[in-house]
Amino acid sequence: MSPHMPPKLCPGDRVAVLSPSFAAPALFPERHERALQRIRDELRLEPVEFPTTRRLDAPPADRARDLTAAWSDPAIRAVFATIGGDDQLTVLRHLDPAVFRADPKPFFGFSDNTNLLNWLWGHGLAAFHGGSTMMHLARPEGIQPVHVATLRAALFDGGDLDIEPVDTFSEEEVDWNESRALTASAPQVPSPGRIWHRPETVVTAPTWGGCLDILHWNLAAGRWIRPVGDYAGCVLLLETSEEMPPAEDVFHMLRNFGERGLLQQFPAVLVGTAKATHFMNPRPVADRQKYRDDQRAAILRAFGTYNPSAMIVFGVDFGHTEPQHVLPYGGRITVDGPRRRITAHF
Repeated sequence: MSPHMPPKLCPGDRVAVLSPSFAAPALFPERHERALQRIRDELRLEPVEFPTTRRLDAPPADRARDLTAAWSDPAIRAVFATIGGDDQLTVLRHLDPAVFRADPKPFFGFSDNTNLLNWLWGHGLAAFHGGSTMMHLARPEGIQPVHVATLRAALFDGGDLDIEPVDTFSEEEVDWNESRALTASAPQVPSPGRIWHRPETVVTAPTWGGCLDILHWNLAAGRWIRPVGDYAGCVLLLETSEEMPPAEDVFHMLRNFGERGLLQQFPAVLVGTAKATHFMNPRPVADRQKYRDDQRAAILRAFGTYNPSAMIVFGVDFGHTEPQHVLPYGGRITVDGPRRRITAHF
């Protein structure tokens, strides 16, 4: 299955900024306002809010109504999620696919927004994994070059862009409840780098996947997973959240996918740099690489059972990491094993 890519934007276009999951702008308005200003100043787009963008605990039907209104408005040319959350799954049943198919638009989000990314994909619409406004657009020091380059390619420029490894990254964060969160970001440290497994082939294909925690909810619900043959030949995007699931849980989730026949469909897999600490659940620096090593072993164990020939790249900078590449979701990516090269086709 190859979803249709949405059209590109022009400077000055209006874009919706919504909270289909957690309405973080209600609690952190200064950070939200900074993200809106960056959309105006750096992307040259005009952000438009909707009733639930800053409304805490809005019912799923109300959030769905805002999504529907954004896609129904011909003046809105893209939709950004402010942040993730934990209940977007409950929004999906209130959406009418016909409205979204009638005017395809780029959607940007990750984490809990994997729900909507997967729903759009299932209805033949491509989108973009990454780009939640409050996470990466509102950084005190500005938008990181890696992020803005892929974001601009997704929005305006199109073309092919190599997804290069980064030298430094951060998996820490400053608690947004602290005043210094508006002036200081977490320090960058050397990146753990990429590890290639079975890099013997070249695969160019549409992507599917996202946050494993959320994908597993979709599998459990059963309603939002398509017949396994629809995923045949795709590049799987796989990453874990700030919940930092233990390696054994990662294996169990992937085992369930394998038992359904899903893991067998993917000739290539990109695994995001795993977040290994969180300010509400800090892990000593010395233990973080072990967490990533254990997760890699769990993923290899699952694929060794269900799809041993898959090419897998660990440590790709997307998802719950900083800097973050925005990647096509349903659009094509080339994973070139012999050249150790990943190219996104925007």
